[in-house]
Amino acid sequence: MLTKNYDEVQSRITAACEAVGRDRSEATLIAVSKTKPVPMLQEIYDHGCRDFGENKVQELVEKYELLPKDIRWHMIGHLQRNKVKYIVDKVYLIHSVDSVRLAEEISKEAVKKGVTVRILVEVNVAQEASKFGVTIQDTLSLVEEIAVLPNIEIHGLMTIAPYVENPEENRPYFQKLKELSVDIMQKNIDNVYMDTLSMGMTGDFEVAAQEGATYLRVGTGIFGERDYSIHS
Repeated sequence: MLTKNYDEVQSRITAACEAVGRDRSEATLIAVSKTKPVPMLQEIYDHGCRDFGENKVQELVEKYELLPKDIRWHMIGHLQRNKVKYIVDKVYLIHSVDSVRLAEEISKEAVKKGVTVRILVEVNVAQEASKFGVTIQDTLSLVEEIAVLPNIEIHGLMTIAPYVENPEENRPYFQKLKELSVDIMQKNIDNVYMDTLSMGMTGDFEVAAQEGATYLRVGTGIFGERDYSIHS
């Protein structure tokens, strides 16, 4: 069942890319595996998935220890500064950097462990009060402040769009994030690459793929509804 779901999401991404003439290889599916048990992850790993997304540090660390080491782990949830030290040498990409203080902590721990950490800046494009992320207006100044920190590379931007019934409603938010990344890229800031756009989830990933997403974060579409009783 999981592999069937996974293949279906992949084929929908392919169709979305083809509809706008995008190269399918530019869009990577992240299986958002938060609250899901290791055997479920192993099943789609065996089917070819290598990108997994987690929301909680403890869960990411536990699964990191139990699963194959060629998995690219994506920290997509809000990251507390006191938890940074546990994951800097385990994650492929941190999607949710939204403050200088968090970036400074990541930099400090990365220096300590002798690693370079790839990060995305989280932008609250829709300006929802319930969401983390910087405003569009503050993104450039945050990028400029973070870019000078050692052992960090800024690879792009991430957003969590509103939950909507009609995915077309989120198209403007994805377009804005893409425009913002192009604007920042044109500044030619050292240590800033803007090659990554993390946007689109189960309800709207096809629209996000059409608007330039390089990472699509799909959980429910692959694993089914989440069971929140496992982890508080």
